Amino acid sequence: MSGAGKRLIPLLDRVLVEKLQPKKKTAGGVLLPESAISKLNEAKVVAVGPGSRTQDGKTVPPSCREGDHVLLPEFGGSAINVDGKELYLYRDDEILAKLE
Repeated sequence: MSGAGKRLIPLLDRVLVEKLQPKKKTAGGVLLPESAISKLNEAKVVAVGPGSRTQDGKTVPPSCREGDHVLLPEFGGSAINVDGKELYLYRDDEILAKLE
């Protein structure tokens, strides 16, 4: 998907996220080891689909909204490159938790 002004809108229960870069230092200036950094899987929700459908046609709304910070599984998701940004597409039920 190339071109400025286009927006990627997920379908059904899909959630589009941008992974957050983990901090390499604590507030006190202590450097964190690579093993601690690589295990953080936080992301910001960029876009959310309308929700999944039940067998009788009712829409089940997704559990997160745009702007939420979420915890992702270690593996999974589909990588998508949109306007030079690497974004990931997950199903709503794959997201582990919302972070507040």
